[in-house]
Amino acid sequence: MTRYQQKGASDRWRKRFHAWLMAHGSPVLHRHYTGYKEALFSPLSGLVVEIGPGTGVNLAHYPKGVRWVGIEPNPYMVPYLRSKGEHLGLPLDIRVEQAPELSLPTGSADAVVTTLVLCTVADVEGTLQEIRRILKPGGRYVFIEHMAAPIGTRTRRLQDLVCPVWSFLADGCKPNRELWRALETAGFSSLDYTSFHVPIPIAGPHIAGVAIK
Repeated sequence: MTRYQQKGASDRWRKRFHAWLMAHGSPVLHRHYTGYKEALFSPLSGLVVEIGPGTGVNLAHYPKGVRWVGIEPNPYMVPYLRSKGEHLGLPLDIRVEQAPELSLPTGSADAVVTTLVLCTVADVEGTLQEIRRILKPGGRYVFIEHMAAPIGTRTRRLQDLVCPVWSFLADGCKPNRELWRALETAGFSSLDYTSFHVPIPIAGPHIAGVAIK
């Protein structure tokens, strides 16, 4: 087996493991976000694009009648996602693509949603610009993300220390990203967010809110 083949096999193993882990662990983790989802998702309508829907943990929270498009780069998530959509009776348009290069037309989406996704993308700023591109004027970007703890805190030191291993095991997730800075400089016409804490190791600090194009 060549080094390239070994790397490819390793990547497939990690992505398959991450999909299995999300299918079994996400429902437990996402219980912490139920109230935020109810508040942020309830105003959504029209074409809703979810980037990184994973195994479909958000699907049950969308209002009836939305047209849903999912951008999921991990192909091993797709069977779990389809099964969840069938269970809920929700038609799904799933596209195996990688942010920030999306195939959706400019100004086509009424809303974009990410939950625990910006920690994994290779280019946070580019992804936020792509979200702005596909949103209609006045469109909503809704997010729930974990983020870096304040510099100098014990949690931040741990985040910095474990980041390489954490990223390898968690499909590219980087727990020490200062996502509020990227959101504040992304060029949205308005941005409203709140910070909160979830009782989980390393990735406890969170941010949730909405940005308007």
